Amino acid sequence: MNFRKEDASRIRLVAFDLDGTLTQHKSPLGADARAALDALRATGRDLWMVGAGSCRRIHRQMGGYPIGIVGNYGLQAAVPDAGAPEGLRFLFDRRIPCDRESVARRAAAFRAAHGFTAFAGDGVEFHESGVVTLALLGTQAALPDKLAFDPDRSRRRALLADVAARFPEFVVFVGGSSSFDMAPRPYDKARALDERRAALGLGPERILYVGDDYGPGGNDEAVFRSAYPFLPVDDYRRTPALLRSLFDL
Repeated sequence: MNFRKEDASRIRLVAFDLDGTLTQHKSPLGADARAALDALRATGRDLWMVGAGSCRRIHRQMGGYPIGIVGNYGLQAAVPDAGAPEGLRFLFDRRIPCDRESVARRAAAFRAAHGFTAFAGDGVEFHESGVVTLALLGTQAALPDKLAFDPDRSRRRALLADVAARFPEFVVFVGGSSSFDMAPRPYDKARALDERRAALGLGPERILYVGDDYGPGGNDEAVFRSAYPFLPVDDYRRTPALLRSLFDL
């Protein structure tokens, strides 16, 4: 559901994607985005990140910014706590078993079928939560190469059905800039928001989600197609100004 400025007064929680929404992919939180978050938080609204990465990775990328984090598509949640390790106190940290040998074998078959046989680092990244990243260029590929690989996501969208068929136990997303993310079923960001709002006693109309990856196969698509108000972002550099305008910051 698209968000309108006249809906701003009823929003009590604002949830954000990170890469492509508040920052460039795998890049630190900039001063302008940080200032906009500060101003939005000063209105009394609750702010959360809802990400594909782990809570710790998101926390580090944001330079320790004090914000609640849902990580790995809802398999983790943590809140800022200066007395906890790395400044995060986990509310939960679920871990779904993964048959790594089977996943690696199927990933190799996919690469052979589509010509992605050369890559830097590991071709598959296994996260402790059970989420898997199929890194087409490899985990150690240079950021400029990743950003140039599939900027409009069309290459990966063309392959999405094949990846989903090979990994039916996962929800498959066109992730990051050059990869596929695979979350154990039934985890996705809409489910993660459902769990968070239930814990806070909020209706969906009271929560705004801000994200950039809302097209077919995107990891924000499930939220975009849900009952949650959604603010689409097409250039992360414009997000701070957009928030200031919509919320009169």
